[in-house]
Amino acid sequence: MRPQPLIAVADVEASSRWYQRLLGCESDHGGPEYERLVHGGALILQLHRWEVEHHHGPIGDPGARPYGNGVLLWFETDAFDAAVARAAELRAEVVLAPHVNPNAGHREIWLRDPDGYTVVLASPAGDLG
Repeated sequence: MRPQPLIAVADVEASSRWYQRLLGCESDHGGPEYERLVHGGALILQLHRWEVEHHHGPIGDPGARPYGNGVLLWFETDAFDAAVARAAELRAEVVLAPHVNPNAGHREIWLRDPDGYTVVLASPAGDLG
């Protein structure tokens, strides 16, 4: 089994560019309605425009805020410092600055994406910087 998270966004193409820069990933689909983002050939995130229903109906209610309440988009990276630098270049909103999570034994930074979802970048377990 592999997780394949999908989030609804206002602007798929803008969100795709933001995540590609932040995560160092690539587009595997592209377009204004739906996007697949891959890293090393593996699907890591799907983006779907709120208003597009396709065959499944609405993804959610774009009026309900905050988006993703209680859900964290969590990405582990072997290049934590580089990811933090990319977040700074993007001027991403920082929720929690880079810090050590003593329970997990790694470093983390918590951010907000352009739609308000919380994104966590974490170094591998045991990497305390």
